[in-house]
Amino acid sequence: MKKLYKPWSKLAVVFTLLSFTSCQKYLEEYPSNALPAASAITDAGTARAAINGAYARVQSYYASSYPTLGTITTDNVVFNGTLSQYLQLDQNAVTPDNAITLDVYQSIYRAVNTANSIITYVPQVSDPNLSATEKNTIVGEAYFIRALGYFDLARGWGGVQLQLKPTLNLDDLKGIKRSTLEQTYDQVLADLIKAEELLPEDAATRNRAQKSVARALRARLHLYRKQWTDAETYASQVIDNRKYSLVKPYKNFFTSPFLSQESVFELSFSINNRNSYWNLWYPSSLGGQYTLKPSPTLIAKLTNPNQGGSRSALLAGTGNNVYGVLYNTSSTSTDPAYLIRIAELYLIRAEARAQQNKLSQALSDLNTVRARVDVPASTVATQAELLLAIEEENNLEFAFEAHRWFDLVRTGRVGAVLGLANTNYWVFPFPYQDVLSDPDLEQNPGY
Repeated sequence: MKKLYKPWSKLAVVFTLLSFTSCQKYLEEYPSNALPAASAITDAGTARAAINGAYARVQSYYASSYPTLGTITTDNVVFNGTLSQYLQLDQNAVTPDNAITLDVYQSIYRAVNTANSIITYVPQVSDPNLSATEKNTIVGEAYFIRALGYFDLARGWGGVQLQLKPTLNLDDLKGIKRSTLEQTYDQVLADLIKAEELLPEDAATRNRAQKSVARALRARLHLYRKQWTDAETYASQVIDNRKYSLVKPYKNFFTSPFLSQESVFELSFSINNRNSYWNLWYPSSLGGQYTLKPSPTLIAKLTNPNQGGSRSALLAGTGNNVYGVLYNTSSTSTDPAYLIRIAELYLIRAEARAQQNKLSQALSDLNTVRARVDVPASTVATQAELLLAIEEENNLEFAFEAHRWFDLVRTGRVGAVLGLANTNYWVFPFPYQDVLSDPDLEQNPGY
């Protein structure tokens, strides 16, 4: 169990606001994440550029900061560096000026705003080179990106301000109060319904939104909302799609090839668009910072054949120098960001079925995931035992992905597992700059 410290209730230091590091939303006359005008999207070329830009916005927070929020805050990963923003997350003692939560929060809103511009202006484009089908696809992708953004904001911060129109000037941002968590999730659902309507049936690609990607995120949304029947239904729709399957051995999904059958949705990087997240995991002898280190407890589980099985491939090194290798292309920095894998859909369905007392079916889904990593089949018999077994399988299957913290929060298990009993600190603080500059943004309690 981690040593816990209570976050400051007030900032000890009030720092000077600088125009280029301050609130992205208010302190610039024309926010830098806004398109300059409706005329920015006028033809096929600018429409395509805009949706590529929206994916780039998602890359900017999934390449490093968002997975860090889901890992170092839990029992899987420990702080092994020098920067205080990581130490705060490791100790569950986050302050409103934490640089990582600030980066994630503002990066997500940049992605949302780009999506808003596409949703607003692409339908108005009249260009013979932009077919109705392609136009629908681009708009559907934007709805999906907005849904993902608000889902990620909601599970990190609770109910948030729902900005549904492009931000062109300061007046566009005034008067938007925080929505409740349920209202925020309602907006996510509405966007996913629209995305599924507009997106194409699944093609070969795995790094662009398609119907199954929208259905997969919808299954996750219903799981978070404890809507077990819907979670089972949408997970089944993705599982039944023959495009996706568990790959074996386990390490193949993150070593070779990228865009494997395991991936429902991942974000691709390249030599010209690098993902350097490996740097936080690798030791200095291999060119890394070694800021994020697998915990001794996790190492013991992953190297136990009856728990981790072939998932021990997530680890390298020996003794006190064991490190994570999920992000492993240190020579080229081209690791993808893994957002949704088919293993998650099996475990979503397992949990949804267990909650409905479909215990044999739930156990079958759980054991499908276990079999892939050569772990003996579970024989638990009761609903409570099965739900804990599913929780632990999620823990090991997605050890270095953005799952563990959010799973413990949604199931109310943060106190029992991490010892953090104060539920105020189960959500992150809104950035100090944004609260200071925006009278409509109410800070989360306890911060």
